[in-house]
Amino acid sequence: MKPWQEWLGRRFARLATRLTVASPGVWRILRRLMRAQFDRLAPSWEGRAGPEALAALGAALERLERPPRRVLDLGTGTGKAARLAARLFAGAQVEATDLSPAMVEEARRLIPPELAERIHLSVADATALPFADGAFDLVVLLNMIPFFDELGRVTANDGTVVISFSWGSGTPIYVPSDTLRQRLGSVGFSRFEEIAAGEGTALLATREAPT
Repeated sequence: MKPWQEWLGRRFARLATRLTVASPGVWRILRRLMRAQFDRLAPSWEGRAGPEALAALGAALERLERPPRRVLDLGTGTGKAARLAARLFAGAQVEATDLSPAMVEEARRLIPPELAERIHLSVADATALPFADGAFDLVVLLNMIPFFDELGRVTANDGTVVISFSWGSGTPIYVPSDTLRQRLGSVGFSRFEEIAAGEGTALLATREAPT
């Protein structure tokens, strides 16, 4: 990819994130463009960043009070976060979804045999997920636009959402912590913890179980 194409793609990802978080209905217009962009990037995506891109996410997952049984990785890309979660939580089943069919195919190719039975990959739009209410006790987003209504819907009571950005505010897809807290609070999350590791940041948000 030429430097000007790289620059344009990063700018578009940043703009799409801001517009979608501010007005989720805009996603209907941006969805096709985002899918096309990530389909093009899929063949080279895995090699664009090393293990350091997972530092904050890994640190956040290690802070969980108990290991999850059902994990959802939204915007999985080539599956790095899904593979990390499957390795950290040996008893968990991991659903990994992405809007881009090409990304899902790359992720499927990269699953090691020892994890193949515990990671299930599918193409899905994060605004309309094909999962039941409260289906997951952990939802992970790595460099992914958060769609707060669906996060609230699919996360179980006493479940946790972890939203991580590999390069903090320098990540093309980035949402400030204050915005994440406010929007997650509006859909039932009330306990928050911020993590920084390497160049990245992460926010843990837990939904309290009814008393």
